[in-house]
Amino acid sequence: MADLTLPTDLLKPVGQTVGAISDKARETAEAFEATFLAQMMKPMFEGLSTDGPFGGGSAEQTWRSFLVDEMAKKTVAAGGIGLASSVMSEMLKMQEQSQ
Repeated sequence: MADLTLPTDLLKPVGQTVGAISDKARETAEAFEATFLAQMMKPMFEGLSTDGPFGGGSAEQTWRSFLVDEMAKKTVAAGGIGLASSVMSEMLKMQEQSQ
């Protein structure tokens, strides 16, 4: 009768390359920085009036959060405030310690 057991190396998860892990950490850290910046920018727009000849009315109020989110993402893409680099290095340190 044939041996039906699997070799143990087939059961191990396929590891990610260091570059893929680093890229994912960078992406996550930048998303965190964008969220942080969006939260910091929200109060700047809360007191603005949307009436007048160049105001967007209720539609502007409705879509303002999307505008703030996009401004935060563009700020991060342009270099940000340095938060993503700090967060990424801490994430990688924590990951190294867990292994």
